[in-house]
Amino acid sequence: MSMPDDRTGGMARREVVDVTGGASTVRQDLLAEEVPLAIHCNGEPLAVMMVSPCDLEDFAHGFAWTELGIKAGDLVSVEVQPLLEGIHLDVLTRDPLPARVADQQRWLPGRSGCGICGNRHLENVIRQPEAVGEGCAIASSALEAALVELAQRQRLNAATGAVHAAAWAGVDGKITRVREDVGRHNALDKLIGAMRREGIDPASGFALVTSRASYEMVAKAAMAGIPFLAAISAPTALAVDLAIGCGMTLVGFARPGRHVVYSHPGRMAQA
Repeated sequence: MSMPDDRTGGMARREVVDVTGGASTVRQDLLAEEVPLAIHCNGEPLAVMMVSPCDLEDFAHGFAWTELGIKAGDLVSVEVQPLLEGIHLDVLTRDPLPARVADQQRWLPGRSGCGICGNRHLENVIRQPEAVGEGCAIASSALEAALVELAQRQRLNAATGAVHAAAWAGVDGKITRVREDVGRHNALDKLIGAMRREGIDPASGFALVTSRASYEMVAKAAMAGIPFLAAISAPTALAVDLAIGCGMTLVGFARPGRHVVYSHPGRMAQA
């Protein structure tokens, strides 16, 4: 893999030819980095994901929770080692992985836009999440406030236009955490990992993502105990079914002045 010559927090500089109105200009452009991350658990390889190379400890904690089912007290440490060809990440746990995870043999690469690459069995792909907690009521005004603030806090996307974001907001709509990645599910794992490491109560607010709400986004949020998930784009039918089943409020097409509630609308206040 050709590594960038000039990198800065998930971005790389490249020389481009900008053609505007028939005139060509040579300039430096900022591009989003997309780097292979080899995930190991206790030294054993699990998967290779394409990620933005930032907030990787948060990603490790989130991935360990949402994909491996590792509880906070069972995760001993995370080791991140940059290599010439990518990044090596090893999650160390107190006990061996559950048989369900160990038997998956996830040797295939997981691309930045894919949530199931590497799974060889249907039962490992679709799993009904456990019920989320009661959570709290979220006003429409709080959702709109979070949308406005998130647009101002997407540092990587503002520079490159190529990454997703996942944010955590309180009941007042004030955003407290933002994580970005080339993969929508990676961004959510990073957010969940940050919340886990900092002890943020998932029932104390809501998550907001700048992507569609596909099934794995609902499944990951439910694994983290998040009762309210809002997405800027549309959900899939399976995502709605999973949200209904686990008691999650799922909002799609979250835009200033409009949103659509697909499941459990009782948490969505109108103020």
